[in-house]
Amino acid sequence: MNWVQQNKKYLTLFSLMMLMALTRSDHFGSAISLPDASLAAFYLAGIFSGGLMSLVVLLSEAALLDYIAITQLNVSDYCISPAYVFLIPTYAALFIAGKWSAKYASFSLRDVTMQLTYLVLASSVAFFISNGSFYFLSGKFVDLSWLQYSERVAQYYAPYMSSTLIYSSVILCCTKLVAMLNKSKESLEVLG
Repeated sequence: MNWVQQNKKYLTLFSLMMLMALTRSDHFGSAISLPDASLAAFYLAGIFSGGLMSLVVLLSEAALLDYIAITQLNVSDYCISPAYVFLIPTYAALFIAGKWSAKYASFSLRDVTMQLTYLVLASSVAFFISNGSFYFLSGKFVDLSWLQYSERVAQYYAPYMSSTLIYSSVILCCTKLVAMLNKSKESLEVLG
């Protein structure tokens, strides 16, 4: 077994940390930045590393990146409120869904459908946790009814979901293809 195979979980976690660090600056992306991949990173960490330590490391990184962005890069602190702590269950929902969907590892239609189903459900739960807690706890919507807030927030649901689905789907498909190619290569080596 080579060094890469021995350290696969650590390398995977490091790659997801880099993805989050490179994209966390803008929720939905812009002409000069990619959309935030944090949600996908937590889901994929659940699939590929699965250990509680991975969740803790990614949560710590997210908080550190936000702290640096606000204190050093002049990013607005508008989203920092008592609701910020609810990012823990938001991200945990995706991580847990990743752990549950890890058993669907093949490139079959059934397995891909199951992983995407877990991802869509967990992303929706995460959206409602993070936005609902912000509405109730941030103190910024005192005169706004729940219906009015829901109408405003609804416009963010599609971009929230799409970037998470795109990052996760592309990475999952690529890893499944690589795994298939490696299996084929190993089969040919055994026969040859």
